[in-house]
Amino acid sequence: MVYIEREIEKTLQFAWQYFPVITLTGPRQSGKTTLLRHLFPEAEAYSLKDIQVRDFALNDPVAFLGQSDKPLFIDEIQKAPGLIEYIQGIVDNHPERKFLLSGSSQFEVMKGVSESLAGRSGVFELLPMSFAETSGIFSQKDLDTILFDGFYPAVCSGKNISTLYYPSYVKTYLEKDVRDLLNIKDMMQFLRFMKLCAARIGSIFNASELSGEVGVDSKTIASWLSVLQSSYIIYLLPPYYENISKRLIKSPKLYFCDPGLACYLLDIESPRQLARDKMRGNIFENFVVMEAVKHRVNSGKDGGVFFYRDSNKNEVDLILKEEGEITALEVKSSQTYSTSFADALNKLPGWIKTPVCRRAVVYAGDFENSAGDIEIVNYKHLEL
Repeated sequence: MVYIEREIEKTLQFAWQYFPVITLTGPRQSGKTTLLRHLFPEAEAYSLKDIQVRDFALNDPVAFLGQSDKPLFIDEIQKAPGLIEYIQGIVDNHPERKFLLSGSSQFEVMKGVSESLAGRSGVFELLPMSFAETSGIFSQKDLDTILFDGFYPAVCSGKNISTLYYPSYVKTYLEKDVRDLLNIKDMMQFLRFMKLCAARIGSIFNASELSGEVGVDSKTIASWLSVLQSSYIIYLLPPYYENISKRLIKSPKLYFCDPGLACYLLDIESPRQLARDKMRGNIFENFVVMEAVKHRVNSGKDGGVFFYRDSNKNEVDLILKEEGEITALEVKSSQTYSTSFADALNKLPGWIKTPVCRRAVVYAGDFENSAGDIEIVNYKHLEL
């Protein structure tokens, strides 16, 4: 298999100069192991999926961690979280020692890192591949196929196909991650919850509304939602408010970390079906939103991606804030440009006080124009 370079590589290599420990989290099968093995070939790698390796690590952590002076790469660290405290002692007493940690469960990994490795570990996330990373592979694919196939490395590399990959992914997720994190007796009820979330892509999240449809209370919905977040199934996009205290109490928009997974949960069985599905525009918006999120995450930056909506229901799909300035994007799946696409962007400077340095309509058509105050950009040429 040909290795596909990841945008986060430079970020990790830079951080490796300053931190004794690098922790990489992310969804299952997003390429964490492949990336770290490729980027740090000098590290001795051990996977705690291996029962014998895990038994050694659990029963004699000092010997396990001290078996080499080379950098140590420990995969699936959440399976032996007690190792993190021993790693803390090692790096405190031997600053020259280096460790690479990876794990799929954000809750479990981050709890140990935050408690024991605060200030000692650079913590990063690896999401499914970005469009830029796969542009060479996708050069012959039409938009509907790109969205339907999604961005997990196994599908992008041709190792698997989307119609087989996503059913297996969801089944594994339900049987492992969900059972580990939640005491759910009815897994079909949780799957229904996931499907109902997929039907709300690009919508304001409403726990009460979902609780009525799923048949559980709002607290359960909130708990289930946190699991979908921590296991990188969904992404909640916060609203942009210049008053931070207001931002914290407003509802986010719901998106999925991968459009291919969303298509599967929406029972979309082919790119042809997607082309005429009522959710196509939402899935395209999901794709562009996650491209912005991936760009920030791959740069090692937290947050900075929002949507705008005020009490008068004026709305802009994407607000990107960096160095005190805003880039505003309106997202449309149409192949034909309409001047109405830019209506909200034209009015945005009157709605907020923060300087707006760039405004653009991102759509699926061929006509592009960088002249004037508002850019018109095909999604393939969007630079963030």
